[in-house]
Amino acid sequence: MRTVWNGAEYQRRFDSLAASGVDVHGEATFVRAFEPASVLDAGCGTGRVGIELARHGIEVVGADLDESMLAQARELAPDITWVRSDLAGLDLRRTFDVVVMAGNVPLFTPPGTQGALVAGVARHVGNVLIAGFSLDRGYTVEDYDEHCAEAGLTLVERFATWDRKPFEGGDYAVTVSRLDRT
Repeated sequence: MRTVWNGAEYQRRFDSLAASGVDVHGEATFVRAFEPASVLDAGCGTGRVGIELARHGIEVVGADLDESMLAQARELAPDITWVRSDLAGLDLRRTFDVVVMAGNVPLFTPPGTQGALVAGVARHVGNVLIAGFSLDRGYTVEDYDEHCAEAGLTLVERFATWDRKPFEGGDYAVTVSRLDRT
């Protein structure tokens, strides 16, 4: 069963957090440390991460399957390219310095299809794939690492949070994988 989203409601939640002083741009800050010229925001939702990256002069393309989320992203940032696509079948015919999957993207694909999801976004990796997701829903870092390896990516580093706290197990991981050029 596919999750049904309400993009406007989802965006209001983050707007409320930001208005209360919460930093809602940790993922974008993390990505910016890699100094990318281009980023694919895979599973972009309402565009929160991609819009913040574009605000810093980075070329961004956002991709998501949910039209409600994309409608909100298009309204907020009409100058960014927003693509409606299942990430497993995504084919933009180009690569990006960074591909980012923020916001539990692997957990919103049907069980058993995460390998196809990783392979789909890996086609667009020019340098690194960065993914952050909860580990308390049945999809493990070992599963993810295996899917990355199958897609030609090698683990570079892993953190417990987007602000780079060391990963020592736990219920969340942010993983950086590099395109294996061997």
